[in-house]
Amino acid sequence: MAFTCIASFVRRNDLIKLLNQNVKQIKASSSVGNLAKVNNVQYSTHVQKSLIKQLRAVSAQTRFYSVKAAQDVDAEYCSEHNITIIGDDVPGPFKDLETSKFPDYIKNFLKEEGFVKPTVIQSQGWPVALSGKNFVGIAQTGTGKTLAYLLPAVVHLKENKGKRGRGPRVVVLAPTRELARQIEEVAKNFEKSMNIRCVCIYGGVSRARQADELQRGVDILIATPGRLNDFINSKVTTLSRCTYVVLDEADRMLDMGFEPQIRDALEEVPLERQILMFSATWPKEVKHLAKDYLGEFVQVNVGSTELSANHNIEQHVHICDQEEKMDKFKAIMHDICGQGIGKVLVFTNTKRFVDSLTMILRRNGWPAVGIHGDKTQLQRDTIINKFKSGKTNILVATDVAARGLDVEGVTHVINYDFPNTSEDYIHRIGRTGRQENKGESHTILTNDDARQAKSLMAVLKEANQEIPEDLQLMAQNYDSTKEKKQTQKFKPRKFGWKPRPNYSSRKWGDKFGSYNERYY
Repeated sequence: MAFTCIASFVRRNDLIKLLNQNVKQIKASSSVGNLAKVNNVQYSTHVQKSLIKQLRAVSAQTRFYSVKAAQDVDAEYCSEHNITIIGDDVPGPFKDLETSKFPDYIKNFLKEEGFVKPTVIQSQGWPVALSGKNFVGIAQTGTGKTLAYLLPAVVHLKENKGKRGRGPRVVVLAPTRELARQIEEVAKNFEKSMNIRCVCIYGGVSRARQADELQRGVDILIATPGRLNDFINSKVTTLSRCTYVVLDEADRMLDMGFEPQIRDALEEVPLERQILMFSATWPKEVKHLAKDYLGEFVQVNVGSTELSANHNIEQHVHICDQEEKMDKFKAIMHDICGQGIGKVLVFTNTKRFVDSLTMILRRNGWPAVGIHGDKTQLQRDTIINKFKSGKTNILVATDVAARGLDVEGVTHVINYDFPNTSEDYIHRIGRTGRQENKGESHTILTNDDARQAKSLMAVLKEANQEIPEDLQLMAQNYDSTKEKKQTQKFKPRKFGWKPRPNYSSRKWGDKFGSYNERYY
């Protein structure tokens, strides 16, 4: 009888009220591990979800660091750099290295690397991450987001002793192989000086070799979602020790359909963890993911909260017919060469046309290389290394190169094909104008791209760029044709009185007409 009463009590919403009343006691005295034992009791799904949210709210406020930052937001610094902060108890920014609250070993490392001054997202992101809070950082491409989450990750590893066992203590998820490899290059700088082991896993290469590296032990794991879940499901590695998670370019991962893999990976992470999200845009899908797994978090927006491009990029829009598209592209290439060509990145929407356009450029005397998802990882690494080293100055690519590709000296970006969304457009042109350098972008539009004209106008307007009259006309024509189609689609049916046919003049057998009238 007693057990029946207990079971009915647990199934009711009274348990949620009890949790709400005792949150202060939970924060003060409990460990999340003890509370998790409640999961052994059978209760409804609604109560289970509420309990998990309570546990995550407690774990989100767990402090992983002894480093303390000033608990004052610098309003003058925020207004000067157009920073918007959402959250409570937000620490002040680290304006320079000397006055920052980093440990001495981090300061010495940065000095040896020639680090001078933090970027805006680093300045405000570092103290928030070091306070142990969950964090969402929205900033333009090329603003140093990689170092913004890797430095706190190193402090996190040094400040906390990990539990014995296999598996990483820090996990960084990235949408593409190229971005994962780029993060690995930055993380490898900490290996010797900090005695931290970094491993990068991704698809397209030998699985056995990566499994061997994981089994040797790892502190920081950089991974693409698909390959990470592959190793988790096959029991090669586990995330049971992981207490620091980074989702880099979270919006792109969701666009690529990685949401199930991301959620599966986050379910493997203990409730006592810290999660950081970094991206250049903040769509609804990422908001839902943050709401489900971050609990309470601090959000820092650098620049406009709306869809915005890097203001250091001069954007040019060219409108032509489909038949004139190749001639327009060649004209743009000739103009760029006349200015003194730097590195040029050309984007197309299909893998097949990457190879075709690469051949066309070579035949016209421009040494170009192409990259897309069907090439092997060795081919992709070789091509990118050629482009980075300057052996070739023209790279033709699909959107595999639109995110996270950090190459010095990219002066021009050409969109031969307009991407599917304005977010992808912003990431594409963001390959130039990085680290406060100037850059130019050229975008070719045809009538097939008319549906994107209005959103492109909004991006140009936000960046204080000149909007061509042809683009405005294209947007107006598309809106008018769209309205006409809608009116035709929902055109009301006409109901009226019609006189009944007079059958009196016909014979009874000819009421519905003769055979010839009905079938011929």
